[in-house]
Amino acid sequence: MEAIRKQATKLREQVAKQQQAVLKQFGAGGYGGSDTVITDEAELHQHQKLERLYISTRAGKHFQRDVVRGVEGYIVTGSKQVEIGTRFSEDSRKYGAENTCTSGNTLSKAAVNYANARAQMEKERGNLLKALGTQVAEPLRAMVMGAPLEDARHLAQRYDRMRQEAEAQAIEVAKRQAKVREMPGNSELAMKLESAETKLQDLKSNMAILGKEAAAAMAAVEAQQQRLTLQRLIAMVEAERAYHQTVLQILDQLEGEMASERQRIEAPPTPSAESSMPPPPSYEEVNGVYASQAHHNGTTDSMGYFLGEVMHSYQGQSDVELTLSIGDFVVVRKVTNNGWAEGECKGKAGWFPYGYIERRDRVLASKIAEVF
Repeated sequence: MEAIRKQATKLREQVAKQQQAVLKQFGAGGYGGSDTVITDEAELHQHQKLERLYISTRAGKHFQRDVVRGVEGYIVTGSKQVEIGTRFSEDSRKYGAENTCTSGNTLSKAAVNYANARAQMEKERGNLLKALGTQVAEPLRAMVMGAPLEDARHLAQRYDRMRQEAEAQAIEVAKRQAKVREMPGNSELAMKLESAETKLQDLKSNMAILGKEAAAAMAAVEAQQQRLTLQRLIAMVEAERAYHQTVLQILDQLEGEMASERQRIEAPPTPSAESSMPPPPSYEEVNGVYASQAHHNGTTDSMGYFLGEVMHSYQGQSDVELTLSIGDFVVVRKVTNNGWAEGECKGKAGWFPYGYIERRDRVLASKIAEVF
């Protein structure tokens, strides 16, 4: 259609040039003067305005069609994603419900939480796709196929045909004027000239009216195209923005739940006695007790030393407490009745909960070296 229209425009330009040549041949009088259809500035302005409106509304129509195609493609792809995401959610929920793991249910809880979050996200995606279809694609498709645009284009095409007819009639008037000048006094030629001029004036009058109607209709369609297309683009952006904000909230909540579970399972197990364990005794108190016991028994504290392997990490709460990591070895010097022990690890002496270690009677020499 575009190629045909370009060809028709080219032919009209050629015809117009030929008409101008004919008018020049028959002289400057009559229709070839300043009031002819070809040299009428108002009519020429109207014609150019309609050409610009036609091009603008055609480009607007093509853009609206491109938006509709893009949105429809997005909806088709999105619907497939919803289907895949829903299946993924169901698989996660199934694992969470049928978990047979013997070491705990942390993963099953995470799977259920993910299934619920995924289901919510796919529901929001479905709402987005529905909104894009009803708020963007359908209104633009209706305007592309709507009557106002077609009616305005038909008016412009009728005006174009009437303009060509007026140009042909102008040539006819110029020919009859030339014949009247050649044979003055011929009443029949004069009557035909008068009839041709009357027809030309009617065509010009009708053409002016039709041109105004076509221009007004095309301008109204252009304004509607611009306004409606912008509104639908804004609606599309708002719908996508709301969707992504909601999904972000869902993901933030899910991440918090899963991170909390991960911290819970990765945190070191705390002995039950830790919460009720009294603070470590002072060195003065313990040294006094052990000194009296050693003097009474006639032995030294060094005879009671042994090595212990750290089974649970411990973070010292004060300068007199040791910080222990799993796998460390400690030289245990003293053990009190309230659950604390005093010893040395990695060259530092201090107190630590005795329940955090296990006694080792046989230890590699390299491990012993690490203690000091």
